[in-house]
This record gives sequence, C-alpha cells and structure tokens, in this order.
Amino acid sequence: MGTHAQRDGAQKTTDRRRRLRRLGDVPRRGRRGARKLVGSARRGRRGVRRIVGSARRGRPGGRRFVDYPRSGRKGVRRWLPSWRQWLSACLLGGGGLAGLFTYVYVTVDIPDENDAASREANVYYWSDGTQMVSIGDVNRQIVELKDVPKSVRNAVIAAENATFYSDSGVSPQGLGRALVNMVKGQETQGGSTITQQYVKNTYLSQDQTVTRKVKEFVISLKVDQRKTKDEILQGYLNSSWFGRGAYGVEAAAHAYYGIPARELNASQGALLAALLKGAEMYDPSTSAANHRRAKARWAWILDRQVAVGRMSAKERARYKEFPEPLKESRSTSLSGHYGQTGYLVDVATKYVRQRTGLTDKDLALGGYEIHTTFDKRRVLQLARSVKGVLSRDLDPKRRAQDKGVQVGAASVRTRDGAVLALYGGADATRHFSNNADTTGVPAGSTFKPFVLASALQDGMRPDEKGPGGMTPVEALVEGGNATYQKLGAEVGQRRVRDVAVGAGMLEQSMARTDKSFPLGTSTPSAVRLASAYGTFARDGLQHDPYSVTSVTKDGEPVEGLEPARTRRALDARVAHQVDAALRDVAVDTVGRVVSKTGRPVAAGRTSDQDRFRASWFIGYTPEVSTSVTLFRMRPRDPLLQPLSGVGGSKSRHGNALTERIWRDALSGVDLAPGGKSKVGSPKAAALGDR
Repeated sequence: MGTHAQRDGAQKTTDRRRRLRRLGDVPRRGRRGARKLVGSARRGRRGVRRIVGSARRGRPGGRRFVDYPRSGRKGVRRWLPSWRQWLSACLLGGGGLAGLFTYVYVTVDIPDENDAASREANVYYWSDGTQMVSIGDVNRQIVELKDVPKSVRNAVIAAENATFYSDSGVSPQGLGRALVNMVKGQETQGGSTITQQYVKNTYLSQDQTVTRKVKEFVISLKVDQRKTKDEILQGYLNSSWFGRGAYGVEAAAHAYYGIPARELNASQGALLAALLKGAEMYDPSTSAANHRRAKARWAWILDRQVAVGRMSAKERARYKEFPEPLKESRSTSLSGHYGQTGYLVDVATKYVRQRTGLTDKDLALGGYEIHTTFDKRRVLQLARSVKGVLSRDLDPKRRAQDKGVQVGAASVRTRDGAVLALYGGADATRHFSNNADTTGVPAGSTFKPFVLASALQDGMRPDEKGPGGMTPVEALVEGGNATYQKLGAEVGQRRVRDVAVGAGMLEQSMARTDKSFPLGTSTPSAVRLASAYGTFARDGLQHDPYSVTSVTKDGEPVEGLEPARTRRALDARVAHQVDAALRDVAVDTVGRVVSKTGRPVAAGRTSDQDRFRASWFIGYTPEVSTSVTLFRMRPRDPLLQPLSGVGGSKSRHGNALTERIWRDALSGVDLAPGGKSKVGSPKAAALGDR
C-alpha cells in the first residue's frame, strides 16, 4: 500500500478523468502534458454541442427525421433536396395517389342513367314514312347500332377516338390535361375517349370540375369492363349533341338531311361526325366561317379514316363534293307546314289515346314513333288554297264583315277512311281550336243527302214528287227546304238520324230530332262529314275515319290500332242513287269537273234557303272526299256571327268561298290535267242569317 499522499494523488487523477469523461472524452493513454489535455477539451466541447443540438431537435443524441434544409451544406445546396429525398418524396406521393385512386375506385360505382339521357321525343311521320315533327322536351329517337351505317360509325370513331375498340375506355393524358387546366384556372376539359363522353352524357352532369372529371375516369373504366364496345358506341351515338336541337344520330339525320340515320352515306356521316366537335362552330348553314370550318373538318375526317384503316383510298376519292345539309328547319315546331302541324298532331294523338289506351302521361315519357295517314302534298295544297282564297277575297281592314272568319277542312280517302289532309286554322300555335275536328258548326243543306238516303232505303222512288212538284233529287239541287222537311217527317226523324250515324257521323254531334232536324241542325266535324259522304262513293260501305297506321315503342308495336272493319251502311242501289243526285249538284255548282278516272265529281253544299251561320261545300272524287266549312266568330264569344257581306257582294254570304277553296285544293292533286271546272255564277250558294 502507498502512503497517504500517494493515495490522495491517485484519487485526484481519477476524479479528473471522470470529469473529462462527462465532457465527452478521456485523456488518451500514452499522451503527456498539455497536448493530451487540450485535445480532450476540444473533443469535450464538440460533445457538448452534439448534446445541445440533439436536445434542440427534441431527440437526444439522434439525427433529424428530415434533414431539410440540409445541415452541413451552404448556399443554394443547402436548399436542394438530395437524391434520397427526391426518391422518398416520389414514392410517398405515388403511394398516396395509388391509395386515393383505390379508395375512389372502390367507393364510386356506376350510377343510374340521368333522366335527360333516356328521355326521347315522340316522332310523327307522314304517310310516305318521312318525318313530320318531333315532339318533346328532348329531340331524340334512340336507334340500335345496326340501324346506323358502318360508314357513319367509322367516321365518328376516326374523328373522336381511333383506338376505341382497343383501349381501356379512358385517356390518362386527358385527365392529366384537365388537372393542369384546373391549376391554371382554366376549364377542366381535356381530350376524352368515346367511352368517357358516353359516361358524361349518360351518367353525369356537364359540369366542368375536377370531381366530375375524376368520377368520369373511374366510371369509364368500370363501364368498359361491364359493357361491350358496341353497346357503348350505340349509347354514345344516341346521347350526343349534334346541334339544331338534335340529340342522337337519328334526330341529327332528320335535322340536317331529312332522312333516317340508316340512309346516311359516308360523306354525310363525316359531316355529322364533324358536328360532335361543336355544332355552334361547325353547322355549315349558320355562317360563312362555319361553312369553311365544317368543310375542312369534313375532309379531314374522311382522310383520317384512310389513315387509321377505316376507309380505302379508292372510296375516299369518291367523296369530292361537300354534302350540303338542309337549311335549318323547325322540325320540332307545331307551326310548321303553313301552321298545320299542330292540328295534325292533335288529331293523331287523340286517335292513339282512344284506340290504344295510352295516357297523356305515357306519351309524355316519349319514345313513341307514330306513323300517320297524312299526305304531305295534300296538306300543303289544302293550306295554300285556304290562305290564297282568304287573302284574295277578304279585306278585314276595309270590311268589318270579313273580320273573324274561320275555315276548317278535311280530306278523307273514300275506300278506307284514311284522313289524308286537314286544315285546322291559321296556326296551331296561335289558334288552338282545331276547326277541322270540332263540332258546333251546323251542317245545313249538306245534311240533306242523308235524309234522301233514309227515304230511298225505306223504298221511296227517286222520281217521286213532293211539295212544289219537285222530286227529292231536284229539291237537293235547288235547295228545297220544304221538300226535305216533309220528307224527314214522313220517314221519321229518328230513322234519318240512324242513317246519318250509320253513314259515319257521330251520335254526339246529332241535334234534337225535331221538325228542323232534316234541315241540318246537327253539327258534325269536317272530318266526319267528309267520311260520311265517302259512304256514297263506295257503294254504301262505311269505314270510320282513322289517322294513324302504327305506333311503336323501342321497336315493338303498340296494339289496338287496327282500322275498324268496313261495314255496309246503305244498300248499294241507294248509294248509287244518292251519288247520282250529288253529281247533279256538283254540275250545277262548279260545272262539269272531271276526276282523273273520268268520273264526274259529286258534291253537297249549303244553299240560299239555309238560315244557319255557316257555309259548307263537300265534294268527292272516286278516291277522296273533301269538306270545307267557313264561319265567323268574335274573340271570347262562343256564338257564331252572321255571314252576310263576308267576302263582298259576290260571295253570297261567304259560301262561294268554300267552293273556291275546295276547287283550288283539289285542282293540284285529284283533278285531271286540263280538267278545269266551268265555274260561272253558282245558282245556289247562299247561306247566312237573314
């Protein structure tokens, strides 16, 4: 053991080493003197700084979790991330986006179709199959893909999405552009596939937002997996906007070319495909600039089909002339065709409701194709005739009697009762009452042939004379009211009514069977009176008038529209006798007008002995029976007004006008070329209030 002094020295050395150890270092063995102590002190200070730095960072003795700004770097390098930091950020961001996409993909499912995508119009067609009008909030008629020519499909695919049949239904680049545009504060729209556009049209709104764009992307992926490409293309062609109020390729074909989609050729299809880029810029009929743009894009789409293998160069060479579309027409307007379209639709719709059981609510859902009996040429001719006569013979500014004049007219095919034409008024969008299909206008002397028919049916001879020494046939020509009043009393008013209803007039239009009944107090419509006169033309066989031949929904026929069966209303002998008498009336009134078959026209009319405030003229050829009525009304007054002075002194209370309308209407469609009537001053054509 050492001395006490030695033990004290050793203890001091040990204490000094402990202090230095706490400061971060221990004097290195083998070193002597000041150098060993100075080195230990320096290291001790660095240790202190490390301890202090760790404490400040909240992690004693450790490194920072993210070394940014980078320690140990100066200037710009201090702020530049290291490659490890770049890699970590990319992995973290990619993982986050993948997780977010997975969440969105799982939570977003294909929604139900929106109402606008499935809403259709009801389309009415002329008797020749061409479209008359489209009625509904959305002008769309859904067709199957097989009804769209392949050349039209190729044009759309080449213009909009050349890889449609091979891609996954989405365009990541388009989504990326949408996000970039959002950051820039611009619209989020970007290039989209046909599938994405179909999804936007069918399942989503048209809002230009990132949320809608992301949903569109995800739903498009799912739709592409669950539907075939043909189903998607069919939906896209039926939901896309083509301008001119047309949604879908079928409505567009009618709006631009007046034909159904199945009749489009490749050149026309290329123009319709161009419209998908924006009809407001590519409808060639809108402006010269639009025409230039449309023509350039039309040519590009044809060339593009060659480039992507959807058209041969040889076929492309055939399309050199730009397929000019029709001028924009109001195919959805009820005021079309001289204002008559609305009246035609009214009659056809009523017929459909009565025969099929479809309600207004059913029809409001749309999607019905209604094929009518209306002949476009006859409708236009009848409307021109009415407007021509009224504008030529009436002067409401100078003659108060010419104010408020109304005309109704109808043409019915004699062999089967098909309604070929109507004139319901000046314009269905302004004059809402259909003058051709309304009751309330007394028939007057045009009712007398039914009195004659009932008497002949009961055994009376045509040459049997009545009051004034006239036969019933002569009284029909001369307008003998007394003869027919007595004849009606002899036959029986109820018997006369039954014959008239049997010939085709409606029970509810029949007046009271009093002593004036044979003189025409009943109020049939122009349609019904023309049809009933047709019974005389077809040997006594009666057929109810009809205006619709078929109705389909989604390609399936609606039942109940079969026309009523023809039935015998009069003996053939009686019909022939009445027909002969009416031919005498026609000769007396309008001269010997000859039909295309060479048979003379038969006619009925109101006479100067009538006291009712209406004028009628009815004439028929072997093919068509046409009735025309004229009356006057004041606004907000349901009573008919006097016809005295209407059309001036030469019109004989306005009923000369009905003869002129009938003659002009028939001259272009039923009368033989050169078969002009020998019309002088009618012997008996006055009607009115005396």
